[in-house]
Amino acid sequence: MKIIQRIRQLNQERNWTDYRLAKEAGLSQSTISNLMARGNSPTLFTLERICHAYGITLSQFFCGCDCVDDPKISEEVCQLVRLYQKLSICQREKVFHYIDELLHETKKA
Repeated sequence: MKIIQRIRQLNQERNWTDYRLAKEAGLSQSTISNLMARGNSPTLFTLERICHAYGITLSQFFCGCDCVDDPKISEEVCQLVRLYQKLSICQREKVFHYIDELLHETKKA
């Protein structure tokens, strides 16, 4: 699968627009627009930013790997990972904060 096709696939899975991807990746709208319109390969820096926005590694980007490929990971955890990957960076931070608060509540009880 080509890089631009993979980006389109990941945007579609998350219901993201190119604008949303640019915002989440900290890239300019014109960078993403030019990338998508021209079909050029992004620089490594740009691709790393895109992967970070998606919450995946470069390896996961290129192999299309999902947690379902690992039999040691339960379907429940896979579902959580898929949902997490659809969140914005700000939303992910809130999830981490919430989980941290839950863990501290448990320790106090």
